Amino acid sequence: MDGLARAASGRDHAQAMATRSHSEGRLLLAAGITALVCVAEVVGGLLTRSLALLSDAAHVFLDAFALALSYAALKAARRPPTDRHTYGYHRVQVLAALVNGATLAAVAVGIFWEAIGRIRNPSPILAGPMLAVAGAGLVVNISVAGVLHRHDRHDLNVHSAFLHVVGDALGSVGVIGAGVVILATGWTIADPLVSLAIAVLILVGAVRVVRRAGHILVEGTPEGMRASSVLKAMSGVPGVAEVHDLHVWTVSPGYVALSAHVVIADQALSRAGAVMADLKRVLADEFGISHTTIQFECANCQGTSACLGPRGTRMGR
Repeated sequence: MDGLARAASGRDHAQAMATRSHSEGRLLLAAGITALVCVAEVVGGLLTRSLALLSDAAHVFLDAFALALSYAALKAARRPPTDRHTYGYHRVQVLAALVNGATLAAVAVGIFWEAIGRIRNPSPILAGPMLAVAGAGLVVNISVAGVLHRHDRHDLNVHSAFLHVVGDALGSVGVIGAGVVILATGWTIADPLVSLAIAVLILVGAVRVVRRAGHILVEGTPEGMRASSVLKAMSGVPGVAEVHDLHVWTVSPGYVALSAHVVIADQALSRAGAVMADLKRVLADEFGISHTTIQFECANCQGTSACLGPRGTRMGR
C-alpha cells in the first residue's frame, strides 16, 4: 500500500471512529432521557391512578432498554475477541434482548388483566396531573427525536433509536387523548381502553424481540436472506463448479457470517485468488456479508484428502 492509500485509509478509519463516537453519545443521551421519562410516568401513574400512564411507562421502558442495547452493541464491538470468546461479546445483546422481551410480554399480560378489572370497576383518576406528565413526556420525546433525526440516515443504530422514540411519542399522544376525554366527559373507562391499546403495542414489540433473538441464538439464516439465493449467487461466479456445506448465520444484529466449501473448476485453479476475490465481492455487494470462511477444493480431487493451497496449488495428505 503506498503513502496516499495509507493516508486515505487512515482518514477513513478516523472518520469512522468519530462517527461511531458521535453515535454512542446520541444513543446514550436518548437512553438516559427516555429512562427519566419512564420514571416520571411510573411516579405520575401511581399518583394519578392512571393505568394508561403506567402502561406507557412500560412501553417507554422497552424503548429505553432498546436504546441502551444499541449503545452497548457499539461499545461491545470495540472489545477484541479472546481465547474464550473468539467472536467477542456480540451475543450479550442478543441474550439481554431475549430476557427483556420475555419480561415485557409478561408485563403486557399484567396490563391486560388490570385494564379489564378497571373496565369492570372504574376508579377515579386525576386527569389534570395525568395530562401534565404525558404532555411533558411528549415534549421530551419530540426533542430527542429531533436530535436523533439529524443523523439517523448515517447510522442504522441511530435510525432504530429514532423509530423507538417516535413510538414513545405516539404512546404519550394516546395518554393525552385519554386525559382529555376524562376531563371533558368524566368517562374514566378511556384510561383502561388506552392501556389495552398500549399493551398490544408492548406485546407485539416483545414477541418480535423474542422471535428475532431466538432465531439468532439457534443460528438461523439472517432475516430477509435465503441460503438458496446465496448459493445461487456464489455458484454463478466464473470458475466455481460447485458450492456445498454452505452455512449463513447471524452472530449479532448487523454481524453476519458465512462458511462454505467451494469446488473450483480445473481450468480455474491457476486463478484461485481472483475467484476468491469475486466471491467475496458478490457476498459483500449483494448480501452485505463481509465475514466469510471459504474453503476451496479442486474438481478432480473429490473423494480424496486433497485440497487447494494458498496459491491454488494442490495439496495432499
